[in-house]
Amino acid sequence: MKRVVIAGAGFSGLSAACYLAKAGYDVVVLEKNDTIGGRARQLKRDGFTFDMGPTFYWMPDIFEKFFADFSHKSSDFYKLVRLDPGYSIFFGKGNSIDVTSNFDELCRQFESRERGSSEFLKKFTEEGEFNYRVAVDKVIYKPGLSPTELVMLETISRSHQFLSSISGGIRRAIKSPELISTLEFPVLFLGAMPQDTPYFYNFMNYADIKLGTWHIEGGFYKLAEAMADIARNLGAEIRCSECITKVEIENKRAKHLTLKSGEVVEFDTILFSSDYHHSELLIDDQYRNYSEDYWRHRVFAPSALMFYVGFSEKLKNLKHHSLFFDTDFNTHAHSIYKDAKWPAKPLFYASFPSMSDGSLAPEGKECGIFLIPVAPGLNDSNIDKGQYLSEILSRIESVTGESVSSKVLFSEAYSVSDFARDYNAYKGNAYGLSNILTQTAFLKPKLYNKKIDNIFYCGQLTVPGPGVPPSLISGKIVSELIIKKKEHGSIV
Repeated sequence: MKRVVIAGAGFSGLSAACYLAKAGYDVVVLEKNDTIGGRARQLKRDGFTFDMGPTFYWMPDIFEKFFADFSHKSSDFYKLVRLDPGYSIFFGKGNSIDVTSNFDELCRQFESRERGSSEFLKKFTEEGEFNYRVAVDKVIYKPGLSPTELVMLETISRSHQFLSSISGGIRRAIKSPELISTLEFPVLFLGAMPQDTPYFYNFMNYADIKLGTWHIEGGFYKLAEAMADIARNLGAEIRCSECITKVEIENKRAKHLTLKSGEVVEFDTILFSSDYHHSELLIDDQYRNYSEDYWRHRVFAPSALMFYVGFSEKLKNLKHHSLFFDTDFNTHAHSIYKDAKWPAKPLFYASFPSMSDGSLAPEGKECGIFLIPVAPGLNDSNIDKGQYLSEILSRIESVTGESVSSKVLFSEAYSVSDFARDYNAYKGNAYGLSNILTQTAFLKPKLYNKKIDNIFYCGQLTVPGPGVPPSLISGKIVSELIIKKKEHGSIV
C-alpha cells in the first residue's frame, strides 16, 4: 500500500500532497479547520476580505520553482503585482523611509541620512545576494539529517558569518537609528532578534531589497487554492473539518488513526504538517521524538495580537505595508524575548491591501490588518484588546496626520489563544521556532520519527524554518524522504 495521510492543509501539507501525489501515492489530507490554508485562511465580512496570516510575498523565485515542478507557473493561478514601495517605515511625524523597488533611489535615501551609508548598503546587498544563492541553491533544500549538509566551500569560507550577528555587522557600519532599523527589519521574519540572528541571514535583505515585495491579487489565500488545485488534479483527496484524535501504533508501525467523528483511517505512512508538539501528543509517550522538557527549552518566535478592521473611507497617508517603529524597539523586544509580558508601547505592522487591490474591500472603503508581535504563551483572556487597537489608531493619526479612528466600521481581534485553538500552536506561537544558531538546519526538530519508521513531520518547526517559502520547501523535502523510505527502505 502506498497510502499517505497528511495531517494539516497548510502550505507544507499542501506542498507535500502535490509531490507525493505526483509520485503516484494515494494521498489523503485531513484538515481540522473548515478551510484549507492553515494560517493563510481568509476572513470575509461585509464585503471586506482579510488575509488572516501571511501578507508579505517574498522570494518569488521559490514559488516559481514549486509551480515549475508541476509544469506550471504562478501566473496560471493568480496575478502578482510588485509593490513600490515594498513597504514604508514610520519613525515619527515627518520621519519615514520608503523601501522602494528603485535601488538607486533607496541609496539616495540612505545617503541623505548618513554619509557613506549607501556604499555599505551596496556591499551589504551584494553579500546578501551571494548568501541567497548559497542558501537557495545549496542549503535550504537539504533535509537536516547531518551537520555535513552545511559543509561546503561557500559556507566554510563564510563560517564567521554564522558566528557573528547581523545586528553587529550593521551597527559597526551604520550609526543612524532609522537606517539600522530598516536593515534589521527583514530578519525579524526569521523569528529572532537581529543580535541573535547569524550574519549569514542577510540574504533576507537581498530578498527584500532586490527581489522585492509582491502582492497576490485576491489575497494570499489564492496560493493555497492553487496548491490544492494541483494536488487534487494529481489525485489527492483533501478533507476539511476532520480532527485527528489518536494515532495507533502496533509492532513499531503506525497503523491507523481515529477521527473525532469515530471514523478509523488506515494508511501506510502518516505525515504531520500540523503543529509538531501537538502532533506528537497524538501518539503514545514512548514513541515521541521529543519530551515536554525539550519543547519548554526551545526558543520560539513571537505570537501576535492582530486586528482586522474595515474602514468607511479610503486612506491617503499610508502605504499598502506600513511599519510603525515610533517607539523603542529594544523595550518591545525585551517584552517578547526576555520578560514575556504584554508590551506597553508596542511597535506594530499595518497592512492596507485594498490600496493595491480593489477586490478586497467595497468601493470607496479600505481594509486594514494590524499586527503587534507578542511573546508566545501569554494569557490574553483579561487583556483589553480594544485599548491596543485604540493606541494603534491614535499613533497612526499622530504620525501621519490622517484621521482613522472615526472611519472604523468594525474590528475583529485575533490573538495567542486563537492561534492555540485554531492551529494547536504550541504556546499560541505564530511563526514557529526562532532561527537562532542553535536551532538552525540539522539542529531543528527532525522530519522523521526516530522510533517509528512510517511517521514523518514537516512545516515551520522543521527545516528549513518559518515562513511561506520554507514551508513549501519543507513539504518537498519530506516527500523525498518518504519516497526514499518506501522505495529503498532508508531515508539516507
